[in-house]
Amino acid sequence: MLSFCKICNNISEGEICTICASPNRDSQRVVVVEEPSTLYAIERTGEYKGLYHVLLGALSPLSETNGTELTIKNLIERLEKGGISEVIIATNPNIEGEATAIYLTRLIKPLHIKVTRIACGIPVGVDLEYADEVTLAKSLEGRREIG
Repeated sequence: MLSFCKICNNISEGEICTICASPNRDSQRVVVVEEPSTLYAIERTGEYKGLYHVLLGALSPLSETNGTELTIKNLIERLEKGGISEVIIATNPNIEGEATAIYLTRLIKPLHIKVTRIACGIPVGVDLEYADEVTLAKSLEGRREIG
């Protein structure tokens, strides 16, 4: 029977999902995502070997949603237990995702844990002249050093 992992809220066949149960994962890093589908998209890249936390949604600044239905409290409790040195916020690059990222950053910073945000920008194979201004701005903001 499928349920949510009691540690990260991923979809699981048991109490704990296979990712949280794996001794081969980097237990010092946690990627925070909105939905399990995003977790699986990141897993398919094969690039990330840490843990996850699934919020089961995002904050909506334009509605009366206050976030109590999300798993933010569980995340903070998990971080307060120690052992995590970095939280990577991988919420969607929209109003709700950005609001959630800002809110989480404000909650996590006092715990003295490094908080990072995934870079957003130009997809591979797209000509720059066709990218919108917001995407270009995010690309410049998330740039990294070469070589």
